[in-house]
Amino acid sequence: MNAKQAPRFKFLKRVLLVLALAFVGIQFVPVERSNPPVASDFDGAPEIEAILRRSCYDCHSNETVWPWYAYVAPVSWLVAEDVEHGRRELNFSIWGSYSETQQISKSSEAVEEVEKGAMPLPKYLKLHADAAISAAELALLKKWADG
Repeated sequence: MNAKQAPRFKFLKRVLLVLALAFVGIQFVPVERSNPPVASDFDGAPEIEAILRRSCYDCHSNETVWPWYAYVAPVSWLVAEDVEHGRRELNFSIWGSYSETQQISKSSEAVEEVEKGAMPLPKYLKLHADAAISAAELALLKKWADG
């Protein structure tokens, strides 16, 4: 190593050390990863429930399966935010508490999101390919939403 490279190497080591310490430090930032009790779960046709459980429940129910990466910051922050937002928009664990009008509206909106390719989230599908909804499953969901 020549005289010009030595200061750069020292600087790079310091930057890497600071980044490593910051990464360790952010692991202590608390993240809410709870699964509240199921109040009034979805009660529908078994084939619809199977699709919803496989493709939607991780973000849209109180039965989230928290993967290992949901415990590593900063990814844990993104996962927790997605779940919190998903539950706020539609939560199958409180489905029975929605009025009939709300159930119709929420099921229609959910199908529209699937049709647009917005749901399941594309970033979720990258790690959970089995959550993808086929054309045949989408047809079943449309029939369900149309009541």
